[in-house]
Amino acid sequence: MNWNQTPASGTKLLQPAERPLPHFAGYLLTGPRFVRCRTTRTIDTVNETTTPHHTHLQRLLDAARNSPPIPTAVVHPVDEESLVGVAAASQAGLITPVLVGPEAKIRAAAEAAAVTLDNCEIIPVQHSHAAAAKAVELVHAGRVAALMKGSLHTDELMRAVVAGLRTERRISHVFAFDVPNYARPLFITDAAINIRPDLDAKRDIVQNAIDLALALGIDTPKVAVLSAVETVNPRIQSTLDAAALGKMADRGQITGGLVDGPLAFDNAVSPTAARIKHIVSPVAGQADILVVPDLESGNMLAKQLEYLGGAEGAGVVLGTRAPIALTSRADDTTSRLASCALAKLMVRHREALLV
Repeated sequence: MNWNQTPASGTKLLQPAERPLPHFAGYLLTGPRFVRCRTTRTIDTVNETTTPHHTHLQRLLDAARNSPPIPTAVVHPVDEESLVGVAAASQAGLITPVLVGPEAKIRAAAEAAAVTLDNCEIIPVQHSHAAAAKAVELVHAGRVAALMKGSLHTDELMRAVVAGLRTERRISHVFAFDVPNYARPLFITDAAINIRPDLDAKRDIVQNAIDLALALGIDTPKVAVLSAVETVNPRIQSTLDAAALGKMADRGQITGGLVDGPLAFDNAVSPTAARIKHIVSPVAGQADILVVPDLESGNMLAKQLEYLGGAEGAGVVLGTRAPIALTSRADDTTSRLASCALAKLMVRHREALLV
C-alpha cells in the first residue's frame, strides 16, 4: 500500500485516547493520512474548533502536521501501547517509523493491537540493549532524524544516547503541557534527566528549553526559574542559581528568551499573585517555561498538573544529535502523538537554521 492509497474496505482509523482528546489531538489527527503503519481500531471524529485560550498551542501543533514526516527510529516497540502510538503518529503524518527490536515480538504486539505493519521497515535485533545501540547507529548513518522510546526503560535508552549522541550541550528533558485555564503552552524542565543540576547544567537546561520554544514559534519565550520564594536567600541554593541564571541571560550567556528568578510557582503563572507580591518582571505571571530546582520537584509538579490539574502533556529530550520523543509507559496515545510533534518541530527548526 502506498502513502496516498485509501485502506481496504472496512479498515478504520485509530482510537488513540483513553481520555477525551484535547487540543493536541484536534490538530494532529485532523485530515487522516494513510501511511505505512496503520491500525484497524476506530477513531472518534475530532472537532478542530478549540478554545481561544489555547491559540498558541493550536498554531504550534498545526505547524507539526503541515510538514513532511520525519524518519524516526522507534526503539524496542514490543508492547501494544507503543505500536498504537507509532501507528497514530504515522497516520497523522508526523513520523516515518523505523521499528528497531525483536521482530517476532514486534509482530506479535502489532497483531494484538490490531496494527498493520505493511511496508513498515523493521530492523531486527535480539534485545532492548541492542535496539538502543542500533537506533544510535541509525542517527549517525543519517537514516533517521529522531528517536522515539518504545517499551524499554528510559535509563536503558539514555545510556546508549549518552554514549553515542551527546553534543557540547547538556542533555535535558522538556515537558510541554496544555493546562486548562492557562493562556499559553507551559513548558517544564528538567523533570526527567538531571537529578540535581548545578549552575552550569542549569544554563544548558534553560537554553535547551528556550531553543524548543523558539522552534515551536514562540518569540522571546519567558523563562521563570523557580524556587520556594521570590527573593534571593543565601541559605536556599535554588534562589542563588536563579538569580545567576537571570544575570547570565543579561550578559548573553543564555540567548533567545527573557529569564527571571527566583520566582515562586504562584507568581510565575498568576498575574494576580505577582501583583499582590509587588513583583515587577516581564516574566512574572506569564511564564512560558518553568525551570525547576531539581528532578524531584519537577517530576512532582508535572504529575500534579496532569493528574490533578487536567493537563495534557508531552515530552522530548534535547541536547542530543537527534531529539528523542520520550514517553512514559502510562502515557496515552495522545501524549505519544504530541511528543512526536515536539521532536518533529525541533528537527525542522534545526534544518531551517542550517539553510
